[in-house]
Amino acid sequence: MRGRWMLVVVLLSAAFSGSAARSQSGIAIQTGDVVFRGGLIFDAVGDATAPNTGLIVRNGTILAINATLTGLDLAAARVIDLAPTESLLPGLFDLHAHYAMDLYGEGRIDEHVVNPVVFLANGVTSTFPAGEVNPDEMRAAREAIDAGRQIGPRIYNSGPYFGTARPGWNAVEMTPERIRREVDDWAAKGARGFKAKGIGPEQLAALIDQAHVHGLTVTGHLDSGARNSVNPKAAILMGIDRIEHFMGGDAIAADRPAYASLESLDVTGPEVKAIFNLYLSRNVFYDATVTAYDYWAKRDPQVYTYWINEMDFLTPYARKAVEARLPRRVNEQFERIYWVKRKEVKAFYDAGGGRLLTLGTDHPSWGEFLSGFGSHRELHALVRSGIPAAAAIKIGTINGARALNVAGKLGTLEAGKLADLFVVRGNPLQDIRNTRNVRLVMKAGRVYDASELLASVRGKMGPSGPEDEPKWRPTARTQSSRE
Repeated sequence: MRGRWMLVVVLLSAAFSGSAARSQSGIAIQTGDVVFRGGLIFDAVGDATAPNTGLIVRNGTILAINATLTGLDLAAARVIDLAPTESLLPGLFDLHAHYAMDLYGEGRIDEHVVNPVVFLANGVTSTFPAGEVNPDEMRAAREAIDAGRQIGPRIYNSGPYFGTARPGWNAVEMTPERIRREVDDWAAKGARGFKAKGIGPEQLAALIDQAHVHGLTVTGHLDSGARNSVNPKAAILMGIDRIEHFMGGDAIAADRPAYASLESLDVTGPEVKAIFNLYLSRNVFYDATVTAYDYWAKRDPQVYTYWINEMDFLTPYARKAVEARLPRRVNEQFERIYWVKRKEVKAFYDAGGGRLLTLGTDHPSWGEFLSGFGSHRELHALVRSGIPAAAAIKIGTINGARALNVAGKLGTLEAGKLADLFVVRGNPLQDIRNTRNVRLVMKAGRVYDASELLASVRGKMGPSGPEDEPKWRPTARTQSSRE
């Protein structure tokens, strides 16, 4: 009897093995397929790079990864051979991706012609604007990209700010009922999440509740709880999905603005450990935006360097105006906050928060630096804070996908997921700065040459002359407060 069962097991095992073998050898390459061959691959599932034996893309989706190409007829495919020192990575998510510009110090405008191309050329294939100055124009930009009329990353529209950051916000008129109606309206227009900034407790509770009716997330740039503001701790208890900039909690005193507490925060204190535990227990994502602060301050020379002169993307006329405003005055408070934030993210990571950290740049540009390049600085700052390079890349990929509820189709390189990825020269696990060396980008299965993308928009951002200047100088009514 035992012998019979052994025979059945052997036969089943052989049948399964044969099926798997047929599945692998049975791939038939079709016209239009793209095959990446050679180099290294970091799939953001594991924590190491591995040799790329073959990644096959069909109709915008990853058909196979770690494929054995031996014996396959690749004649119908576009085959992209990678050098042994090049690496394949999942596309980056920037969850605080401002398309806004402020070239004249008079308020922001959303720029959605050059910025989308610059984001994509840097391997940033998914963006969440985290509050839009003109949400109708940003929706139109997203629709143009989705329809193929314009080149750019995926834009997960955030709609208008909910709070005083929105031009014309009236706290009295914005009742919970009106907020619910607005959420319904923007959800119908394709918003993929919402951003609160300068909002009261009752308004925020309504925003969170109604967004969840539509399966959408809410993030918040909140405060200490002073003057009818909302501390992130209270927002977490309301059910908020994500928090921007600072973690809040009892370490942020309610008798003064949050920044005043943040600049001298002791990240080893019991109040900080308590807020860490709240994030972990409630599964709330934290977008630390570490580098956002030092753009305004002394700029850590290890992080705030040019590998491409970003002002080259300005028109000559705009560049002259930007250079006339430089150098900018150093914000000493933001300088202190930058170094505190580096300690904070490392402490949260050590406490088990690595799965909840996300990448956000939060740089509404004044022209000296552009938002699209900022993700690489944020990755570098995370690693210099003590977070391993593999974990930092996961923060910028799969964590962002999870935070936007799209991890089932994006964020890692796995068969069946959408083909958003980029190729860099070098191994970023050996030196995270290698993410800057982008050679190729693929979004939804379409391949772009990064240098060609950048060349296509060099010298095109900003007004071309005095006649174009007014649209880059918003009036006081349309200004948005600084992040």
